[in-house]
Amino acid sequence: MGMIGGGKDAFIGAVHRMAAALDGEIEFVCGAFSSNAEKSKASGEALRLPPDRVYANFEEMILKEKELPEGERMDFVSIVTPNHMHFPPAKMALENGFHVVCDKPVTLNLQEALDLKKVIDETGLLFCLTHNYTGYPMVKEARAMVQSGKLGKIRKVIVEYPQGWLAQLLEATGNKQADWRTDPARSGAAGCMGDIGTHAENLAEYITGLKITELCADLTTFVEGRKLEDDGNVLLRFDNGAKGVLHASQIANGEENDLNIRVYGEFGGLQWWQMDPNTLIYKTNEEGARRLRPGVGQQSEATKAHIRVPAGHPEAFLEAFANLYRNFAITLRARMNGEEPNPIYTDFPGIEEGIRGLAFIDTCLASAHSDQKWTKFVI
Repeated sequence: MGMIGGGKDAFIGAVHRMAAALDGEIEFVCGAFSSNAEKSKASGEALRLPPDRVYANFEEMILKEKELPEGERMDFVSIVTPNHMHFPPAKMALENGFHVVCDKPVTLNLQEALDLKKVIDETGLLFCLTHNYTGYPMVKEARAMVQSGKLGKIRKVIVEYPQGWLAQLLEATGNKQADWRTDPARSGAAGCMGDIGTHAENLAEYITGLKITELCADLTTFVEGRKLEDDGNVLLRFDNGAKGVLHASQIANGEENDLNIRVYGEFGGLQWWQMDPNTLIYKTNEEGARRLRPGVGQQSEATKAHIRVPAGHPEAFLEAFANLYRNFAITLRARMNGEEPNPIYTDFPGIEEGIRGLAFIDTCLASAHSDQKWTKFVI
Protein backbone atom coordinates (compact mmCIF):
# COMPACT_ATOMS: atom_id res chain seq x y z
CA MET A 1 0.00 0.00 0.00
CA GLY A 2 1.03 3.54 -0.75
CA MET A 3 -0.66 6.53 0.86
CA ILE A 4 -1.56 9.98 -0.43
CA GLY A 5 -2.19 12.53 2.32
CA GLY A 6 -2.44 11.51 5.96
CA GLY A 7 0.78 13.03 7.28
CA LYS A 8 2.00 12.46 10.83
CA ASP A 9 -0.43 14.96 12.39
CA ALA A 10 -3.51 13.86 10.41
CA PHE A 11 -6.14 11.93 12.38
CA ILE A 12 -7.65 9.90 9.56
CA GLY A 13 -4.32 8.94 7.98
CA ALA A 14 -3.24 7.22 11.19
CA VAL A 15 -6.59 5.41 11.37
CA HIS A 16 -6.17 4.09 7.83
CA ARG A 17 -2.60 2.91 8.51
CA MET A 18 -3.59 1.11 11.71
CA ALA A 19 -6.60 -0.49 10.01
CA ALA A 20 -4.55 -1.63 7.02
CA ALA A 21 -1.90 -3.17 9.27
CA LEU A 22 -4.22 -4.99 11.66
CA ASP A 23 -4.54 -8.32 9.84
CA GLY A 24 -1.04 -8.60 8.39
CA GLU A 25 -2.45 -8.65 4.86
CA ILE A 26 -1.04 -5.29 3.76
CA GLU A 27 2.47 -3.85 3.82
CA PHE A 28 2.80 -0.05 3.93
CA VAL A 29 5.65 0.82 1.53
CA CYS A 30 5.47 4.43 0.32
CA GLY A 31 3.71 7.74 0.56
CA ALA A 32 3.20 11.34 -0.52
CA PHE A 33 1.87 12.78 2.70
CA SER A 34 1.52 16.48 1.95
CA SER A 35 1.48 18.97 -0.89
CA ASN A 36 4.47 20.47 0.94
CA ALA A 37 7.56 18.38 0.05
CA GLU A 38 9.30 19.06 3.36
CA LYS A 39 6.24 18.07 5.36
CA SER A 40 5.91 14.91 3.29
CA LYS A 41 9.54 14.05 3.95
CA ALA A 42 9.17 14.67 7.69
CA SER A 43 6.09 12.42 7.82
CA GLY A 44 7.93 9.68 5.93
CA GLU A 45 10.79 9.85 8.43
CA ALA A 46 8.38 9.69 11.37
CA LEU A 47 6.72 6.64 9.80
CA ARG A 48 10.14 5.02 9.21
CA LEU A 49 9.75 4.65 5.48
CA PRO A 50 12.86 4.46 3.25
CA PRO A 51 13.69 7.99 2.04
CA ASP A 52 13.49 6.92 -1.61
CA ARG A 53 9.87 5.79 -1.11
CA VAL A 54 8.72 9.15 0.30
CA TYR A 55 7.59 11.49 -2.46
CA ALA A 56 7.09 15.22 -2.83
CA ASN A 57 3.63 14.87 -4.40
CA PHE A 58 1.20 12.24 -5.60
CA GLU A 59 2.14 12.67 -9.27
CA GLU A 60 5.76 11.83 -8.51
CA MET A 61 4.75 8.85 -6.37
CA ILE A 62 2.48 7.29 -8.96
CA LEU A 63 4.95 7.68 -11.83
CA LYS A 64 8.01 6.52 -9.88
CA GLU A 65 6.22 3.58 -8.29
CA LYS A 66 5.08 2.51 -11.75
CA GLU A 67 8.74 2.26 -12.81
CA LEU A 68 9.59 -0.21 -10.02
CA PRO A 69 9.48 -4.00 -10.55
CA GLU A 70 6.04 -5.54 -10.08
CA GLY A 71 6.97 -7.35 -6.86
CA GLU A 72 8.42 -4.19 -5.33
CA ARG A 73 6.08 -1.34 -6.27
CA MET A 74 2.87 -0.57 -4.44
CA ASP A 75 -0.16 -2.61 -5.51
CA PHE A 76 -2.72 -0.02 -4.47
CA VAL A 77 -2.93 3.49 -3.08
CA SER A 78 -4.94 4.78 -0.12
CA ILE A 79 -6.18 8.36 -0.56
CA VAL A 80 -6.79 10.20 2.72
CA THR A 81 -6.62 13.85 1.65
CA PRO A 82 -9.34 16.48 2.14
CA ASN A 83 -12.30 15.95 -0.21
CA HIS A 84 -11.19 18.31 -3.00
CA MET A 85 -8.04 16.20 -3.50
CA HIS A 86 -9.72 12.79 -3.91
CA PHE A 87 -10.47 12.83 -7.63
CA PRO A 88 -7.12 13.88 -9.18
CA PRO A 89 -4.94 11.20 -7.49
CA ALA A 90 -7.63 8.50 -7.77
CA LYS A 91 -7.96 9.10 -11.51
CA MET A 92 -4.20 9.20 -12.07
CA ALA A 93 -3.58 6.07 -9.98
CA LEU A 94 -6.20 4.06 -11.86
CA GLU A 95 -4.95 5.26 -15.25
CA ASN A 96 -1.46 4.08 -14.28
CA GLY A 97 -2.56 0.62 -13.20
CA PHE A 98 -2.97 1.01 -9.44
CA HIS A 99 -6.03 -0.09 -7.47
CA VAL A 100 -7.50 2.51 -5.10
CA VAL A 101 -8.89 2.80 -1.58
CA CYS A 102 -10.38 6.24 -0.93
CA ASP A 103 -11.79 7.98 2.09
CA LYS A 104 -15.34 9.30 1.76
CA PRO A 105 -16.95 11.23 0.18
CA VAL A 106 -15.51 9.77 -2.98
CA THR A 107 -14.97 13.14 -4.70
CA LEU A 108 -15.74 16.82 -4.22
CA ASN A 109 -18.91 16.67 -6.33
CA LEU A 110 -21.20 14.31 -8.20
CA GLN A 111 -19.80 15.01 -11.66
CA GLU A 112 -16.30 14.04 -10.51
CA ALA A 113 -17.72 10.81 -9.07
CA LEU A 114 -19.45 9.96 -12.35
CA ASP A 115 -16.22 10.71 -14.23
CA LEU A 116 -14.28 8.49 -11.83
CA LYS A 117 -16.73 5.63 -12.40
CA LYS A 118 -15.93 5.78 -16.11
CA VAL A 119 -12.23 5.40 -15.33
CA ILE A 120 -12.91 2.49 -12.96
CA ASP A 121 -15.07 0.78 -15.58
CA GLU A 122 -12.49 1.34 -18.31
CA THR A 123 -9.53 0.07 -16.26
CA GLY A 124 -11.38 -2.75 -14.50
CA LEU A 125 -9.39 -2.06 -11.34
CA LEU A 126 -10.64 -2.40 -7.77
CA PHE A 127 -11.96 0.61 -5.90
CA CYS A 128 -12.96 0.74 -2.23
CA LEU A 129 -14.68 3.64 -0.48
CA THR A 130 -14.20 3.62 3.28
CA HIS A 131 -17.73 3.85 4.61
CA ASN A 132 -16.25 2.12 7.64
CA TYR A 133 -19.43 1.70 9.67
CA THR A 134 -20.52 -1.07 7.32
CA GLY A 135 -17.57 -3.11 8.64
CA TYR A 136 -18.96 -3.77 12.12
CA PRO A 137 -19.96 -7.43 12.72
CA MET A 138 -23.35 -6.52 14.15
CA VAL A 139 -24.09 -4.26 11.19
CA LYS A 140 -23.41 -7.32 9.03
CA GLU A 141 -25.81 -9.29 11.23
CA ALA A 142 -28.49 -6.61 10.95
CA ARG A 143 -28.16 -6.69 7.17
CA ALA A 144 -28.32 -10.50 7.14
CA MET A 145 -31.44 -10.51 9.32
CA VAL A 146 -33.19 -8.10 6.96
CA GLN A 147 -32.10 -10.14 3.93
CA SER A 148 -33.38 -13.37 5.50
CA GLY A 149 -36.87 -11.88 5.94
CA LYS A 150 -36.77 -12.03 9.74
CA LEU A 151 -38.22 -8.51 9.98
CA GLY A 152 -40.62 -8.95 7.06
CA LYS A 153 -41.20 -6.03 4.74
CA ILE A 154 -39.37 -2.95 6.00
CA ARG A 155 -41.72 -0.11 6.90
CA LYS A 156 -39.71 2.52 8.78
CA VAL A 157 -36.07 3.54 9.13
CA ILE A 158 -34.75 6.08 11.63
CA VAL A 159 -31.05 6.91 11.41
CA GLU A 160 -29.24 9.59 13.41
CA TYR A 161 -25.72 10.95 13.52
CA PRO A 162 -25.36 13.68 16.17
CA GLN A 163 -22.00 15.26 17.02
CA GLY A 164 -21.28 18.35 19.09
CA TRP A 165 -17.72 19.28 18.21
CA LEU A 166 -18.69 22.19 15.91
CA ALA A 167 -21.11 23.83 18.35
CA GLN A 168 -18.79 26.88 18.30
CA LEU A 169 -16.95 28.58 15.42
CA LEU A 170 -13.98 26.25 15.82
CA GLU A 171 -12.69 26.97 12.32
CA ALA A 172 -11.82 30.52 13.45
CA THR A 173 -9.45 29.18 16.13
CA GLY A 174 -6.98 27.52 13.74
CA ASN A 175 -8.35 23.99 14.22
CA LYS A 176 -7.16 22.17 11.10
CA GLN A 177 -10.02 19.65 10.92
CA ALA A 178 -12.70 22.31 11.40
CA ASP A 179 -10.99 24.63 8.93
CA TRP A 180 -11.18 22.36 5.88
CA ARG A 181 -14.41 20.55 6.80
CA THR A 182 -16.32 23.85 6.87
CA ASP A 183 -14.71 25.24 3.70
CA PRO A 184 -16.83 24.63 0.56
CA ALA A 185 -13.73 24.81 -1.67
CA ARG A 186 -12.17 21.82 0.11
CA SER A 187 -15.14 20.01 1.68
CA GLY A 188 -17.77 20.39 -1.03
CA ALA A 189 -21.21 21.96 -1.24
CA ALA A 190 -22.43 20.52 2.07
CA GLY A 191 -21.04 20.62 5.59
CA CYS A 192 -22.73 18.37 8.12
CA MET A 193 -24.63 16.39 5.48
CA GLY A 194 -21.47 15.75 3.48
CA ASP A 195 -19.27 14.91 6.45
CA ILE A 196 -21.56 12.65 8.49
CA GLY A 197 -25.01 12.67 6.87
CA THR A 198 -23.67 10.51 4.06
CA HIS A 199 -22.57 7.91 6.63
CA ALA A 200 -26.14 7.79 7.95
CA GLU A 201 -27.56 7.52 4.41
CA ASN A 202 -25.11 4.75 3.51
CA LEU A 203 -25.80 2.78 6.70
CA ALA A 204 -29.58 2.95 6.14
CA GLU A 205 -29.28 1.67 2.57
CA TYR A 206 -26.68 -0.97 3.47
CA ILE A 207 -28.64 -2.59 6.30
CA THR A 208 -32.05 -2.48 4.63
CA GLY A 209 -30.96 -3.14 1.04
CA LEU A 210 -33.40 -0.37 0.04
CA LYS A 211 -32.73 2.75 -2.00
CA ILE A 212 -33.88 6.27 -1.17
CA THR A 213 -36.15 7.57 -3.93
CA GLU A 214 -37.34 10.93 -2.54
CA LEU A 215 -36.48 13.18 0.35
CA CYS A 216 -37.52 16.39 2.06
CA ALA A 217 -34.65 18.22 3.76
CA ASP A 218 -34.42 21.07 6.26
CA LEU A 219 -30.80 22.26 6.58
CA THR A 220 -29.58 24.99 8.93
CA THR A 221 -26.37 26.86 9.68
CA PHE A 222 -26.69 27.65 13.38
CA VAL A 223 -23.18 28.97 14.10
CA GLU A 224 -22.86 32.55 12.92
CA GLY A 225 -20.04 33.04 10.42
CA ARG A 226 -19.98 29.41 9.23
CA LYS A 227 -20.04 28.90 5.45
CA LEU A 228 -21.79 25.50 5.37
CA GLU A 229 -24.76 23.95 7.17
CA ASP A 230 -24.10 22.32 10.54
CA ASP A 231 -27.47 20.64 11.17
CA GLY A 232 -30.02 18.78 9.07
CA ASN A 233 -33.32 16.91 9.31
CA VAL A 234 -34.44 14.81 6.35
CA LEU A 235 -37.62 12.85 5.66
CA LEU A 236 -37.00 9.82 3.43
CA ARG A 237 -39.00 7.64 1.06
CA PHE A 238 -37.60 4.27 -0.01
CA ASP A 239 -38.15 2.18 -3.12
CA ASN A 240 -40.33 -0.43 -1.34
CA GLY A 241 -42.69 2.18 0.12
CA ALA A 242 -40.92 2.43 3.49
CA LYS A 243 -40.60 5.82 5.15
CA GLY A 244 -37.65 7.18 7.09
CA VAL A 245 -36.13 9.99 9.11
CA LEU A 246 -32.47 11.00 8.94
CA HIS A 247 -31.02 13.46 11.44
CA ALA A 248 -27.41 14.66 11.33
CA SER A 249 -25.92 17.44 13.39
CA GLN A 250 -22.52 18.77 14.38
CA ILE A 251 -23.87 21.35 16.82
CA ALA A 252 -25.62 18.84 19.15
CA ASN A 253 -23.71 20.14 22.17
CA GLY A 254 -22.32 17.33 24.33
CA GLU A 255 -22.74 14.58 21.74
CA GLU A 256 -19.70 12.59 20.70
CA ASN A 257 -20.11 10.26 17.71
CA ASP A 258 -23.54 8.75 18.26
CA LEU A 259 -24.40 7.22 14.91
CA ASN A 260 -27.40 4.96 15.49
CA ILE A 261 -30.15 3.30 13.48
CA ARG A 262 -33.56 1.72 14.04
CA VAL A 263 -35.22 -0.44 11.39
CA TYR A 264 -38.83 -1.63 11.73
CA GLY A 265 -40.54 -4.29 9.64
CA GLU A 266 -43.81 -6.23 9.68
CA PHE A 267 -42.53 -8.81 12.19
CA GLY A 268 -39.88 -7.05 14.25
CA GLY A 269 -37.35 -4.28 14.66
CA LEU A 270 -33.60 -3.75 14.99
CA GLN A 271 -31.55 -1.12 16.80
CA TRP A 272 -27.77 -0.50 16.67
CA TRP A 273 -25.48 2.20 18.13
CA GLN A 274 -21.98 2.95 16.91
CA MET A 275 -20.92 3.85 20.46
CA ASP A 276 -21.95 0.37 21.68
CA PRO A 277 -21.15 -1.51 18.48
CA ASN A 278 -21.09 -5.04 19.90
CA THR A 279 -24.79 -4.86 20.73
CA LEU A 280 -27.65 -5.29 18.26
CA ILE A 281 -31.18 -5.17 19.70
CA TYR A 282 -33.83 -7.38 18.09
CA LYS A 283 -37.36 -6.66 19.27
CA THR A 284 -40.88 -7.94 18.60
CA ASN A 285 -44.31 -7.29 20.12
CA GLU A 286 -44.56 -10.93 21.17
CA GLU A 287 -41.12 -11.50 22.73
CA GLY A 288 -39.93 -8.03 23.69
CA ALA A 289 -36.30 -7.02 23.19
CA ARG A 290 -33.29 -9.34 22.93
CA ARG A 291 -29.61 -8.33 22.85
CA LEU A 292 -27.53 -9.97 20.15
CA ARG A 293 -23.74 -10.01 20.57
CA PRO A 294 -20.87 -11.06 18.24
CA GLY A 295 -20.00 -14.73 18.45
CA VAL A 296 -22.97 -15.69 20.60
CA GLY A 297 -25.67 -17.96 19.17
CA GLN A 298 -26.45 -18.62 15.53
CA GLN A 299 -25.24 -15.81 13.29
CA SER A 300 -24.74 -15.39 9.56
CA GLU A 301 -21.54 -16.47 7.82
CA ALA A 302 -20.94 -12.83 6.86
CA THR A 303 -21.11 -11.82 10.52
CA LYS A 304 -18.79 -14.61 11.68
CA ALA A 305 -16.25 -13.75 8.98
CA HIS A 306 -15.88 -10.25 10.45
CA ILE A 307 -15.37 -11.26 14.10
CA ARG A 308 -11.73 -11.47 15.25
CA VAL A 309 -11.87 -12.27 18.98
CA PRO A 310 -13.97 -14.51 21.27
CA ALA A 311 -17.33 -13.31 22.55
CA GLY A 312 -17.15 -10.64 25.24
CA HIS A 313 -13.97 -9.01 23.93
CA PRO A 314 -14.81 -5.56 22.52
CA GLU A 315 -14.27 -4.89 18.83
CA ALA A 316 -14.86 -1.38 17.59
CA PHE A 317 -13.89 1.44 15.24
CA LEU A 318 -10.43 0.28 14.13
CA GLU A 319 -11.55 -3.30 13.64
CA ALA A 320 -14.53 -2.21 11.54
CA PHE A 321 -12.23 -0.03 9.45
CA ALA A 322 -9.79 -2.94 9.18
CA ASN A 323 -12.53 -5.23 7.89
CA LEU A 324 -12.80 -3.05 4.78
CA TYR A 325 -9.04 -3.13 4.22
CA ARG A 326 -8.85 -6.88 4.84
CA ASN A 327 -11.73 -7.61 2.48
CA PHE A 328 -10.17 -5.38 -0.17
CA ALA A 329 -6.76 -7.07 0.27
CA ILE A 330 -8.22 -10.59 0.08
CA THR A 331 -10.20 -9.69 -3.03
CA LEU A 332 -7.18 -8.04 -4.64
CA ARG A 333 -4.91 -10.99 -3.85
CA ALA A 334 -7.43 -13.40 -5.37
CA ARG A 335 -7.54 -11.30 -8.52
CA MET A 336 -3.74 -11.14 -8.72
CA ASN A 337 -3.64 -14.93 -8.41
CA GLY A 338 -6.28 -15.41 -11.09
CA GLU A 339 -8.77 -16.80 -8.56
CA GLU A 340 -12.44 -16.04 -7.92
CA PRO A 341 -12.74 -14.14 -4.61
CA ASN A 342 -15.05 -15.38 -1.87
CA PRO A 343 -18.22 -13.23 -2.05
CA ILE A 344 -18.08 -12.65 1.71
CA TYR A 345 -14.87 -10.67 1.19
CA THR A 346 -16.06 -8.67 -1.81
CA ASP A 347 -18.41 -6.91 0.63
CA PHE A 348 -16.88 -3.45 0.76
CA PRO A 349 -18.30 -0.12 -0.46
CA GLY A 350 -17.27 1.09 -3.90
CA ILE A 351 -17.92 3.77 -6.47
CA GLU A 352 -21.69 3.17 -6.58
CA GLU A 353 -22.00 3.97 -2.88
CA GLY A 354 -19.86 7.05 -3.47
CA ILE A 355 -22.11 8.24 -6.28
CA ARG A 356 -25.23 7.73 -4.16
CA GLY A 357 -23.64 9.67 -1.30
CA LEU A 358 -22.96 12.70 -3.48
CA ALA A 359 -26.40 12.46 -5.08
CA PHE A 360 -27.83 12.42 -1.56
CA ILE A 361 -25.95 15.65 -0.77
CA ASP A 362 -27.15 17.33 -3.96
CA THR A 363 -30.74 16.23 -3.38
CA CYS A 364 -30.69 17.47 0.23
CA LEU A 365 -29.38 20.86 -0.90
CA ALA A 366 -31.93 21.08 -3.70
CA SER A 367 -34.75 20.19 -1.32
CA ALA A 368 -33.58 22.62 1.37
CA HIS A 369 -33.48 25.50 -1.10
CA SER A 370 -36.82 24.66 -2.73
CA ASP A 371 -40.40 25.43 -1.80
CA GLN A 372 -41.34 21.98 -3.09
CA LYS A 373 -42.03 19.50 -0.30
CA TRP A 374 -40.49 16.38 -1.87
CA THR A 375 -37.44 16.19 -4.17
CA LYS A 376 -36.72 13.16 -6.34
CA PHE A 377 -33.45 11.35 -5.60
CA VAL A 378 -31.94 11.30 -9.08
CA ILE A 379 -28.47 10.26 -10.21
